[in-house]
Amino acid sequence: MRTLVIGFARSGAAATKLLLDEGSEVIVSDPKLDFSDETIENFEQQGVVFTQQQDETLLDGVDRIVKNPGIPYQIPILQAAIKKQIPIVVEVALAQKYISGDWIAVTGSNGKTTATEMIAAVLRTQCTPAHDVRVAGNIGTPVSEIAQSVRPTDTLLTELSSFQLMGVPELKPKISVVTNIYASHLDYHGSRENYIAAKMNITRNQNASDYLVMNFDRAEWRALSEQSHAQIVPFSREAYTETGAYQKDGWLYFQDEAIMPASDLGVAGDHNIENALIAIAVGHIQGVPTADMQQALHEFTGVKHRLQKVGTYLDRLVYNDSKATDIEATESALSGFTQPTILLAGGLDRGDDEMRLLNAVKPHVKQMIVFGETAEKLVALAQAAEIPVEKTENVTTAVPLAFEKSAPGDLILLSPAAASWDQYPNFETRGDLYIQAVQDYAATRRNEVN
Repeated sequence: MRTLVIGFARSGAAATKLLLDEGSEVIVSDPKLDFSDETIENFEQQGVVFTQQQDETLLDGVDRIVKNPGIPYQIPILQAAIKKQIPIVVEVALAQKYISGDWIAVTGSNGKTTATEMIAAVLRTQCTPAHDVRVAGNIGTPVSEIAQSVRPTDTLLTELSSFQLMGVPELKPKISVVTNIYASHLDYHGSRENYIAAKMNITRNQNASDYLVMNFDRAEWRALSEQSHAQIVPFSREAYTETGAYQKDGWLYFQDEAIMPASDLGVAGDHNIENALIAIAVGHIQGVPTADMQQALHEFTGVKHRLQKVGTYLDRLVYNDSKATDIEATESALSGFTQPTILLAGGLDRGDDEMRLLNAVKPHVKQMIVFGETAEKLVALAQAAEIPVEKTENVTTAVPLAFEKSAPGDLILLSPAAASWDQYPNFETRGDLYIQAVQDYAATRRNEVN
């Protein structure tokens, strides 16, 4: 079988290795290939053909295409492949035939990484030498990179993006989780309807022996759950249901059992209450004792780049929320704090209406520092909210301004409300540069004083 891999990031490399192990003939196409990369040299020695070209002649004799999830289907070579009826999948589709144990898949517009890690923390309380919890997918490690080493007795926990869900036609997890669905990635999907359809692919092949853990806090999401043939296990921070996991009077419940006070969670914010409810629902399905869930959720301290507490610098509390790549994520971040806040925001302009942040910034944001393609929109937002605003070049130059405009006791929060791709390859790079800039600025100021 001849396979064309389009895009050679980490997922492309993992797919290539798996394909070679299966005896497939592999061609890799990526205009940004670096032929000095040792990984490419090693694969070439095994017969893989690499090219920076991406014209239709590459499709000759190709039986299937494995594409990087972020590459849109609208590019010419994929459109030509669709006309030729060549199957197009992502690397997760290659991996699923190796997965025979429990498979839990998590998706959503916001919170899916933290929800995935919270679920992992709860499930890992039951690990034994014969049973492990493996985490992969959009969270960092490609599924195909570990699929062959996942034992039938293990649980595979995967975070899946809408991009990935479009390319795994036979996906059938035992438990699927939808954290929420907002308007996101519309530049990729073309419409909100297409985006929702991609997200709901997570439950498309499930049946009555499977489970869908679904957010019930909006009527739209409750209605979407009716598309599933799985057993519905709802969760609700607003207590719209008491048949699953929910918050009521400051306590987290599963059905009629009080699990723990929300105040005992190891992380703050309403969105983390939702994530904890998800973990409780999945833990209940998997038979985790209540005491173990309590301990895991109390000890869970968060995920890097998702409302990550960086520390206290020059008497300012600093948080890194670089993973807030849409407006709703920044709204959630701001709702978790009450102190005066310096908000650093900006990034890729996907055509969103930044004015939707108006009610979120008014209560506590005392200063905004903005950058990137959405900077002008955020300036207009600040002006409408009557909040002082400074425009700067990027997240690194924003940090000194944040300290200058703040006072001891204030909160400095990076929560961009936009993707990073206008200036950075990913949100991790943006967050790492922010943390480094904070540490460098604080060190310089301390040296000046000394």
